[in-house]
Amino acid sequence: MSELLILSITAVSLGFVHTIVGPDHYVPFIAIAKARSWPNPKVMSIVSLCGLGHILSSVIIGMIGIALGITISSLKMFESSRGEIAGWLLISFGLIYIIWGIKKSIKNKPHSHIHIHHDGIEHVHEHTHDENHLLIHTTEKQNITPWMLFIIFAFGPCEPLIPLLMYPAASQNYFAVAVVTIVFGVVTIATMLAMTFLGLKGINLLPLHKLERHVHTFAGLAILICGISIIFFGL
Repeated sequence: MSELLILSITAVSLGFVHTIVGPDHYVPFIAIAKARSWPNPKVMSIVSLCGLGHILSSVIIGMIGIALGITISSLKMFESSRGEIAGWLLISFGLIYIIWGIKKSIKNKPHSHIHIHHDGIEHVHEHTHDENHLLIHTTEKQNITPWMLFIIFAFGPCEPLIPLLMYPAASQNYFAVAVVTIVFGVVTIATMLAMTFLGLKGINLLPLHKLERHVHTFAGLAILICGISIIFFGL
């Protein structure tokens, strides 16, 4: 069996496992997509874009390292620092989103008004303030959110890509580097898409109607936990 074939099989395995064991690769998308009620095509396009940024950042760094002869240990230290930045960005984004979600849930708390008709009949009308004018005020935040996710994922490194795939492939030729990088990237993004899709399907089966007004708060909490898992547990 040729070394390139072995590296390609390794790329498939690493791309799949690396994504599955890292909840930050799909939980933020599931949480935000559910909170924002994003349609599936929008979710999948955002996941693909973020996945591409996630991989290309490591590819560029790896290619620079190979071209300049930088040691693997030095690149691993640099990638580790990028991972910490991504983790703290997730924590910050999660905290900000939690605060915004709490404010939104307070505004959307159902309350009642008594209406008295001309004939003296009274009835109670319950409603929330989550009307179109609130949607107008949050449009800007909705547009910013995908780009925030992209920036965070661009900072996040693909830890196994450079030391376990790109550098060993570079001992053959640049064609081998391109092959293992593409294989790893395709599998990683495909796994991100699959986990996000399955996660959304699973959430939609849960009876969460009573918690609907708190959905943004829970989304922020999920993102915060992902950031904490990266910083303090190395996931």
